[in-house]
Amino acid sequence: MKLVVEIVAAHDLMPKDGEGSASTYAEVEFINQLCRTKTVHKTLYPKWNQKLSFDLSNKETLQKQSILVSVYNEKRSFPPGRNFLGRVKLSGSNVVKKGEEIIQRHPLVSKWWFSPVKGDISLKLYTTTEPLSNPSSFNPDFDTNIPFNTNTSSKSKVSCSIEKSQHSGENTTCCTEKQIIVSTKEPESKHKPVKEEFSEEEEEEEEEEEVEEEEEVEEDEVIKEPVKVKPETIYRVNKQETVISQPLKSFQERVPVTVPIVPVMSYHQAPFFVPTPPIQKINENDCKLKDANPILSNKWPEGAGSGPHKRIGEKLNNTYDLVEQMQYLYIRVVKARDLPPSQLTGSSDPYIEVRLGNYKGMTRHFERKPNPEWNQVFAFSKDRVQSTYLEIFVKDKQLLGRDEYLGKVVFDLNEVPVRVPPDSALAPQWYKMEGRVNRGEIMLAVWIGTQADEAFAEAWHADVASVQGAGAVQCTRSKVYISPKLWYFRLTVIEAQDIVQPYSDKGRFPELFVKVQIGTQVLKTKICNARVGLNPSWNEDMFFVVAEPFEEQLVITVEDRVQPGKDELLARLVLPLAAFEKRLDHRLVNSQWFNLESFSLAFGAPHHHKFASRLHLKGCLEGAYHVMDESTMYISDTRPTARQLWKSPIGVLEVGILGANGLMPVKGGSNTDAYCAAKYGQKWVRTRTIIGSLNPCWNEQYTWEVYDPCTVITIGVFDNCHVQTSINGNGNINRDIRIGKVRIRLSTLQTDRIYTNVHPLVMLTPNSGVKKMGELKLAVRFTCLSLPRFVFQYAQPLLPKVHYINPLSVTQVEQLRFQAMNIVAARLARSEPPLRKEVVEYMLDVDSHMWSMRRSKANFFRVMAVLSVVATTFQWINQICNWKNPITTVLVHILFIILVCFPELILPTLFFYMFLVGIWNYRYRPRDPPHMDIKLSCAETIHLDELDEEFDTFPTSKPPDLVRVRYDRMRSVAGRIQMVVGDVATQGERIRALLSWRDPRATSLFMMVCLFGAIVLYVAPLRVLVLILGLYILRHPRLRSRLPSIPANYFKRLPSRADSML
Repeated sequence: MKLVVEIVAAHDLMPKDGEGSASTYAEVEFINQLCRTKTVHKTLYPKWNQKLSFDLSNKETLQKQSILVSVYNEKRSFPPGRNFLGRVKLSGSNVVKKGEEIIQRHPLVSKWWFSPVKGDISLKLYTTTEPLSNPSSFNPDFDTNIPFNTNTSSKSKVSCSIEKSQHSGENTTCCTEKQIIVSTKEPESKHKPVKEEFSEEEEEEEEEEEVEEEEEVEEDEVIKEPVKVKPETIYRVNKQETVISQPLKSFQERVPVTVPIVPVMSYHQAPFFVPTPPIQKINENDCKLKDANPILSNKWPEGAGSGPHKRIGEKLNNTYDLVEQMQYLYIRVVKARDLPPSQLTGSSDPYIEVRLGNYKGMTRHFERKPNPEWNQVFAFSKDRVQSTYLEIFVKDKQLLGRDEYLGKVVFDLNEVPVRVPPDSALAPQWYKMEGRVNRGEIMLAVWIGTQADEAFAEAWHADVASVQGAGAVQCTRSKVYISPKLWYFRLTVIEAQDIVQPYSDKGRFPELFVKVQIGTQVLKTKICNARVGLNPSWNEDMFFVVAEPFEEQLVITVEDRVQPGKDELLARLVLPLAAFEKRLDHRLVNSQWFNLESFSLAFGAPHHHKFASRLHLKGCLEGAYHVMDESTMYISDTRPTARQLWKSPIGVLEVGILGANGLMPVKGGSNTDAYCAAKYGQKWVRTRTIIGSLNPCWNEQYTWEVYDPCTVITIGVFDNCHVQTSINGNGNINRDIRIGKVRIRLSTLQTDRIYTNVHPLVMLTPNSGVKKMGELKLAVRFTCLSLPRFVFQYAQPLLPKVHYINPLSVTQVEQLRFQAMNIVAARLARSEPPLRKEVVEYMLDVDSHMWSMRRSKANFFRVMAVLSVVATTFQWINQICNWKNPITTVLVHILFIILVCFPELILPTLFFYMFLVGIWNYRYRPRDPPHMDIKLSCAETIHLDELDEEFDTFPTSKPPDLVRVRYDRMRSVAGRIQMVVGDVATQGERIRALLSWRDPRATSLFMMVCLFGAIVLYVAPLRVLVLILGLYILRHPRLRSRLPSIPANYFKRLPSRADSML
C-alpha cells in the first residue's frame, strides 16, 4: 500500500531572495522516508501539482503517524543552502482513500516562536494500492552537486523513483526501501551522527533531547560543501525538470512542533482569492540615512567687498550657521519723483525694469502718476550674476507698440556695499536718472547680503522670471504661518421648559431632541419622550473645536422626531461664542436659562407664541486642555490653550533646510517646482519654490522654541501647483503633489550637536508601490536652555493635568482631532500665499486612522519583535535548565544559591545588571536620528490589491465584486485573530475554574493542594523551599521525564466555557 501526498501549490510565501520573490520547493517526511518536489523559481505563489509516494506497511498504524511537509527557498548564490519558509505537521487521520480526496489548504507555521513565516500550502492526502510503473532512465546531464542541508555523513534507507502519471500528466515521486549513500565532509557540529535503525521509542527520545538544538539553527541553513548523490538515485522527470530525494535528516535536527488545529478550507467550500504578485521592491540601502558634509557658515571669499566687509564670516556664524551661505544682490526700488511725461501721450505711466545680464525683473506700472511709489525688492543670487553692471530702467507703459524709455541708473557691482544682519537696513538714496532729458530721480537701495536678510522672504527672485501672474509669484515666496488658537468648547444641555407642540400633533407624545451646530460641526442629544408635559431633560455633554477669532455662532434647535427621516423644528436659539466664559482649570461652571424662539411651520409661515420656551444650558471654553490636531504618536506640542498656563521653554530647535537631491519629476516634462514645509508646535514654515530643478537648494534656517523634548518635527517636500496651473477633467485646480516627508523626534537628538544628514523621501503610490522620490538634506541642532528643567520634564505627564482629571474618551479625542485638522487647514488656506489643504492634511497625517492591511502587518511584526525579547529570555532559561553550556549552568546555580541565602541582594543585583546592560549598549547607540523605514512599514512586500485597498476612498468607490473579495479576505484574517482570542479566553477561564466548582473533583484537588502548601509554607523555612524548588527546576536532563508535568496535565484538563458556545 502507498501513501500519496500531492503537493498542489503554495500561496503568499515570505520573500527570501532579496528581490521580493523566492525559488521554492516542498519536502515531505513520513516514517524515515524523505522526498521533495521540483524547484519553482522566482515566485511567491508556486504551483507544483506533483505527487510524492511513500511506502505504507500497515494502514491501521497510519492514525498514529504524522506527515511533516516543509517549504524551503533554494539559494543559488554563494554559499549555497536553503531558507526555511514554513511547515505543516499533519496527522494520519487526515488521510482518506483514493477518490475521496479533496484539496486542503493549511497555513504554514514556524519552527520556533516569532519566526517570520506566512502563507499557506494546498495538499491532497490519500492511500492507494495501485502498483507504480517503473522509474524512467537516468539523466546523465543532471548536475549532481545539488545543495542540501546536511550536517552528517550517513546511510539512509531511502531512495526515490519518479514516474509520469498516465492520466493527469503530473509528476509522481516514489520512496522505496533501497539504500543510498550520501557522502559529505564531517562539519564542525555538535549533532550526533544518524543512527541506521530507529524504533519509535528511540525516535521520541532523540526528538525530546534535541528540541533546543533545533532552535539554535539559523534560518538560513548554509552548507559548506554540496552533497554528492549517487547517479542511480536521480531520475528524469521530463526534458526541463528533474526531481531528487533529499538524504534523511538526523533526528537531532527535527523538532516536534505542536500545530494548532486550524479549520481546513477546501476549494469547493469557500472562494479562493489569489492576490496579484508583490511589487518589485526598491533597494533597501537607497532608503537609509546618509551623512552629508555641507559647508556650513563658510566665509565669503577674499575681495568680496571693501576692507571692513572681510570680517562678515564671524558674524555669519552667529546668525545663519546651519546652512550654506548664499550671496544675493538686493535692489530695493522705493519710489520716483519728477518723471518726464511721455512724448506720445503727454502723461506718465511709469514702471521700473531691473536688468542684470540676461535676467530682468519689472515692477507694476501706475497710470498717470509722475511720482509713483513701489517699495519692491529684487534679489539675484551670485550664481545668476552674468554682468559686472546693474542697470535700472524707467519706462513708460504703452498700450500699442514698444514701451517708451525715460531714463536709467547704472551701478558698478564692485562698488556695491555689503550688509549682514543684525545690521540695520541700508537707507535708500535718491539717484538722478540718465536719459533723453536729464530729469527725474529714483529712490533706491542696492546692497549685497545673504538669505539671512529680512528682505529675502519678500524679494522677487530671478528664478521666478518665467512664472506668469502676480498671484503665482506670490505663492513661490517663503513664509511663516501660525496655526489658529484652538479651544475646546464644552456645552451641557440640561433640560427645557414649556416647549410648544404643533396643534396638528396634540394627540401624540413628542420625541424631542436638541441639535447643536457650530460651523460644520453638528451634534445631537438622545431622544427624550416627553410624556408628562413638554419639559424634557437630557443632561448631556457635547464637545466642539473652535478657533479664535470666533467667527461661527452657536446655533441650537429643539426638534421633534415626527417619523424616521423627518424632523420638525420647534424652537431655535443663536448665541455668540464670546458670550461664554473661559475656564482655565476644572472648577464648576454656572448654568444659565436661555429663552428660545418658538415657532411652528403652520401654513408655511412661522407662528410666534406669547410665552417663550426656555432651555437650560451650561457652557464654557476649556483653556486647560491641549487641542490635539495631530496624533499623540508624533505630537509636536503639548501646551494647553490658555497662554497663562504656559511654562518657559526648555530648549531651542534650529533646522537648516539645505536642499534636495534627485527629485522625481512629477509634472509633464523632466522638472519639479519644489518647496519644503515644516511644522512644529503652532509654527509652520514654508520655503520658497525653486522653479524647474530636480536638485533644489533652499539653504533657509528656521527656529522654534521647545517646551517638551518628547515631541516630533515634521518636514515635507511638495510640488507647487500654482507655477504651472492646469485644470483637470472635473474643472478643479490641480493639488500640490506630495514628494515625501521626514519626522525627527527631538528626544533622540543629542543637545548642542549639529546633525547633517541626507534623509530619503519615500512615498507609497497607488500604482507602483513604495517609491523613492529623492533625498532631503537637513541640518538640525537642539540646544538645551536649562538642564534641570529639561530632565524634570521627563517626570511630567505628556498632556496637561486636566486631561487626566477630567479625561475625554478615545472616540471623542479622535472626532475632535479630525475637526481640529479641518479648522487648521481651512484657516491656513486663507493665508497669502495659502498653505493648501492637502499640504496640511499630509503633514498632520489625516488618514492615519483608516484601515490598511500593510499597517496591520507592520504593527503585528512590531508586537512580535517586542515579544521576542521574552521568548529569548525563556529560551535562555530553557538552555540553562537543559545544561547546554555546563559552565554557565553551574554559575547560575551558584548565583541562585547566593540570592536565596541573601534575598536582600536580589533587587540590587537586578538593578545593577540592568545598569551593566545599559553601559554595554552605549557603544551600539544610534548615531543618527530615525528615518522612514520601508522594512518596518512592510512597504517593500506590499501587493497591488492591498495597495489599491489602502488608497481607496471612504466610503469605498470600488465595484461590489472586488469589495466582496476584500471582505472575505478580512473575514479570514479576523478568523485567525478570533482563534487566538478564543485560546486566550480559554486559558483565563481555566484559571477561574480552579475555585468555581465547575469541575468538583478538580476544585477539590486544588483545595487539598492549597491546604498542603499552606501547612508546608507555615512549617518549613521559605528559603529552603525556594532553594529546593529552584534546584528542581534546574535539574539535569537525565533526571527529567519526557512526559508533560503533573501541573500542566492538571491545568489542561480544567473546563472552560468554550463548550457552551454556539
